[in-house]
Amino acid sequence: MSESDTKVYRKVLLMVAELHVRGYQRMRIAPGMSASGCYWRCSIAPATNISKVHGALLASDEGPAVHYSSGAGGEYFGWHDASHFTPSRLAARFIKRFPDVASAGHGRDWAYVGWYQEMLHLTYPDRLPLAYADFDSSHLLGCLGTVSLTGAAGDVFIPMPPPGESVKAIVGA
Repeated sequence: MSESDTKVYRKVLLMVAELHVRGYQRMRIAPGMSASGCYWRCSIAPATNISKVHGALLASDEGPAVHYSSGAGGEYFGWHDASHFTPSRLAARFIKRFPDVASAGHGRDWAYVGWYQEMLHLTYPDRLPLAYADFDSSHLLGCLGTVSLTGAAGDVFIPMPPPGESVKAIVGA
């Protein structure tokens, strides 16, 4: 993966930060790697579909959420015309195209927004957060791991985010 690939993927994270600025602070991420280890995935969901046990895992695959995979590159959420969108423009389209998910994520959550800004800082410029991966056991340390798609050396760990609101059990968490 190149540095430009990482910028494409991180644009999803920056879009969520823009959603926070627009008043959708209850929007959360559930990031990880595919089972093959080839693709970074990032689900975006309201706090009501995030586990109370693990603040970066979906509580339910059937709950409100939107999914991105690095396999899609710049075709964010299947949008074939969005590869050159800014994070702000992606956020505007997200709100328009996913009104139910966006509405469920509207409201204040300053603790999560603060955590999110720290996560962006700790992963800058070429890392992506991981809440799940077959090769990652950072959750056992009470933190999230990261992956560098450019081959940067060294481990970077992120404190756990505030818990979500779903009371549904998470298998393996």
